[in-house]
Order: sequence, then structure tokens, then C-alpha cells
Amino acid sequence: MPRNPFTVGQPVAPERFVGRENLIAIAFDQIYNRSNLAIWGGRGMGKTSFLNLLTSHHIWESQDLDPSKAVIVYLNCLDTQPFIPANFWRKIINLIREKTKDDTTIQPMVRELLKKPKITKDYLRLVLKRLGQQNKFLVLLLDDYDATFRSHSQYTETDVEVFLSECRNLAYHSSERKYLSMIVTSRRRLNETGPKLTPEKSPWYNHYAFQQLKPLNQKEVEKLLSQMQIPPALCDGIEEIAYGNPLLLQNVGFLYYHQMRSGETPSAEIFARELIAATEHFFQGTWELANELEQTLLMLIALSNLEGRVQKKRYNLGDINIIFSQKERELIDLEQRGVIKRSTVEENTVYSFSSTIMEWWVIKEIENTNAEILKQREKVFLNLMSHQQAEKVKNVIKYLSENKEAIKSIVKWLGKLAAYFA
Repeated sequence: MPRNPFTVGQPVAPERFVGRENLIAIAFDQIYNRSNLAIWGGRGMGKTSFLNLLTSHHIWESQDLDPSKAVIVYLNCLDTQPFIPANFWRKIINLIREKTKDDTTIQPMVRELLKKPKITKDYLRLVLKRLGQQNKFLVLLLDDYDATFRSHSQYTETDVEVFLSECRNLAYHSSERKYLSMIVTSRRRLNETGPKLTPEKSPWYNHYAFQQLKPLNQKEVEKLLSQMQIPPALCDGIEEIAYGNPLLLQNVGFLYYHQMRSGETPSAEIFARELIAATEHFFQGTWELANELEQTLLMLIALSNLEGRVQKKRYNLGDINIIFSQKERELIDLEQRGVIKRSTVEENTVYSFSSTIMEWWVIKEIENTNAEILKQREKVFLNLMSHQQAEKVKNVIKYLSENKEAIKSIVKWLGKLAAYFA
């Protein structure tokens, strides 16, 4: 068998990128019009891989655009920590210097600007103007742009607002905007995580077209996994684990390809355990990045779905759907990040986990909830439900934490995957 075609630990190379045709077209529409795009999506949705794709000359040519007319600069905003605007602008101009090494017109100007003790966005305006004089423009690809929202001792909340206003001015109001296209990524919509609006201020984010990076659809998943011969039953099992999450799909494919190449036919339990070991950081990060309310909602979804599945323990949490209907906005956010999914059963909205392993992770968190942690969560419970219902939930969590053997094995949760390996 040839080398493993799946990518783990790195952004997917442009030649191996699968799907997102509509979003690619939207991105190049914005680039063509020298406009701006804000992409948001949950962990593992492929934000970095997508920006990496936009640096490929081949994809530019496939969209009937000439990449030689653009200076394409990629920067992860997490690389400028702690974030200081002057350092950010310096990095941008330095990256332009690296991308224009053979340009005898740009190089002297950029070198002189980099000698300045403090770089501002006005220096970038000068660079943009020079690019425009050469019939060129800048494509600025900013990954993890929401990192610029985090204030600290040297970067106050006022500084955050000033920086974002400067970005808006550069991309929306300045005369040099016609030589610039910005494409940024974040885990949540910019308006949900950035500075709040006030009546006397214009929206600092209104120069973007907003697009969500959703899980891959069935056709895209099939195309990704077509790089190896996977039986249909196994594909169904993979859907239960990954639900179109590109990072999880790459890990599933990488692990399965490696095992098939070595001649192994693993059991469902072994495959599940190896996959959990390979992706544990992903699910842990998803849990830790959720706030207290979101974590509580995930626990309630897990407990609700466990009714009737826990050995030697029958319980009724009451009408959990009332709580879910009151927190629909938070649940929609979790759904957009690819953590949960919703379906309709007899005209009722039912929430479940996008990945069976994420469900397993949340149940493990419930199992590991001690008395101290439970007391800390009590306040959130009482903000969501009545005292009586909160007591029911606490009693179930306490039982599960004290009777870990009561939960059925993970293999039986994997449904179609377990049936295939059996």
C-alpha cells in the first residue's frame, strides 16, 4: 500500500483538500472585489487548512484569478502573544518583505519602515499604496483573529477597541482599501466574542461577509474517504464518530489506513480505544473551551440520552426539554460549533452529540464529578431548573460517579461500527 494519504498534526495540503467548493467561490468573490470575509467554525473544522488553501497558486488559477497580482500573507494571530498591535503591524510588513524579495520597488521602502521603533497601521497603508501603484494588492489571511480580542496589562479593553477600529478603517474607509482583501477566521462569530456595541459607535465588524465553516456533508465525507476502500458499514460507523468534522475524519482515516496496511483487523473496542487515545486532546479542548453553562447543557444532554441505558439505575430527570427551550441560543451555538446536533422526533426537538466519543467524554466528566465539583455546579443548576429538578440531576451524577461500572461499555454505543467489526 502507498503512503498514508490522511493528514494528522498539520493543515491539509492544498492538493489534498476536499470539499468547501461554495465557500471557496465566496472567498475568491471577496478577493476579486477587494472585500473581506470572516469565517467562523468549531474545533477541527479546518479553518487553518482553508486559509492554507487560499495561498495555493493552483486554486487561484482554477478560480480564473492571477496570483502574480497578489501578495498573499498568512499570519496566525496566536503567534503574537501577548498581543500588541505594534508587533502585529510589524509582523505583517515583515511578511510582505519576505513575499516580495525580488521586487526592487517594494523592498527598499519596507526595509526603511521596519527600522521604525513603533509600527502602526498607517505604515501598512503606505505599503498598500505602493502595491497599488504596481497594479498589485495584498491578501491578508488572519487565523485565530479572535486572539486579538483578549486584553491584558499592556493591551487594555480600550486598546482592543482602538485596534479593531483601525482594522476597520484600513479595510473599509481608507483610500488604500482597494488594494486589500482580509480573510479572518475565529471559533465563534466576531460579533459574539468581540467588544460589545454601544449606541455612539459604529459596528467594528461590519466590513466582513460572514460565513460559517460547517461539518463536511455526506458527499464531501465520501470523497475524502474514497482514498481507500472502506466498506459502507464502516463508513456509517465513522459518521457516528466524526459527523463530518475534518480533523476527526483525518484521524479516523489515518488510524484505519495504518491498521489495514499492517494487515490488522481490529475489534471495535480496540479501534475505539486507539481513536480515543489519538483524539483525546480534541475532546478535552472542546470541553475546556465551553463555559460553565455550556458544560452543564452538555451534561444534561448526556444524562437525558442515558435514561434507560444505565444498568441497575432507573431515573427520570423531568421535563428537560423546557430547559433546552429556554437556552436555545446557547444550544444553537454548540450546534454551529459542531459539538451537538438536533433532530425532530414527533414534533419535539431532540439534541444529541455529533460524535459518540464526545458523548463518552462528557459521561466520563460526569463520572469524575466529586462532591466539591458538584457543589460548584449547583449554582448553574439552580439558574436552569427548580430545586426539585436540580436535586434529581445531582443524585444521578452522584450515583454515576460512585458506580462507574453501571454505564455500558463504549463498544455498544458505537452501533454500526461495532456491528461491522463483530
